[in-house]
Amino acid sequence: MKFLADECCDAGIVARLRTAGHDVFYVPEQHAGISDDEVLQTSFRESRILLTEDKDFGELVFRLKKPVYGMILIRIGVRERDQKWPRVEALISKYQERLPGHFAVVDLEKFRIRPLIFK
Repeated sequence: MKFLADECCDAGIVARLRTAGHDVFYVPEQHAGISDDEVLQTSFRESRILLTEDKDFGELVFRLKKPVYGMILIRIGVRERDQKWPRVEALISKYQERLPGHFAVVDLEKFRIRPLIFK
């Protein structure tokens, strides 16, 4: 799969995704400091699933109707940092086909996935 990991995304997750064979555009390596709008535009234009830990992207996508190819919001705290990769890996393994066109939230206990609708 193709992912776009924003600046707040854990670098360890980026490394694990790459090791697993995924194509990952990591904002700090390519275009550090770009705006959230530019991140969303890149995700959409390049058909990449946005991987983030920043709740502000949810507001941009749902309240302001900014298009994104797909989005995964990781809601796991610093204390449980070691659980981020296993949870993201489980989400991808189980729901890979549903991720494009959907907004997924990953926490320690469950996954929530809902369609992205742009009008």
